[in-house]
Amino acid sequence: MIHRTGLILDFGGVLTTPLLPAVLAFEQREGLAKGACIAALYLDEDGARRTRDLERGAITQAEWNIAAADSLGVSAGNLMGRIFADLRPEATMIKAAAAARRAGVAVGILTNSVGLDPWNLYDGYDMDQLYDAVVISEHHGMRKPEPAIFQLMLERLGKPAEACVFVDDTEQYLAPATELGLASVHAKDPKDTIAQLEALIGVSLG
Repeated sequence: MIHRTGLILDFGGVLTTPLLPAVLAFEQREGLAKGACIAALYLDEDGARRTRDLERGAITQAEWNIAAADSLGVSAGNLMGRIFADLRPEATMIKAAAAARRAGVAVGILTNSVGLDPWNLYDGYDMDQLYDAVVISEHHGMRKPEPAIFQLMLERLGKPAEACVFVDDTEQYLAPATELGLASVHAKDPKDTIAQLEALIGVSLG
């Protein structure tokens, strides 16, 4: 087996704790029905379009907050930050990424943005220091699963697709990566994700 020498990680839900429990906790705090956020922001056509626009940088987080707050019937102030207030670093995955880098694997972050102001999801993660390349969708006017953003990440890492593994907690983003030649791992449980990565890159990540 030829081991991969590049590792591309999603951010939210991979290097952080899972997104859904944070969203459900927000709904409970705000007195919303369970699933209200998913319905209003991702299943509703207008809500889903706004979220895609936010990821591409076509609208600001502040603009998204106002529109999303209206859909949910809550206050707009720092809405994105309130939704994801319970997110925490996923220490085992962060340590695994560091171990991969120490072993000579190039590690990049490829993330669909949720905006950077007034709330910055990436604060405190030292991404520019800890990873070899960082691609945040809003800076480039495109988003996963568009093939061009995967190509950009590969260029930044200096690796062909066939040399890389892509990890994401959103399953629908995996097939486009696989079609380009990347190996893909669906991040559901950190221990399982790390076990799959160790097999693919041939490095102990414990």
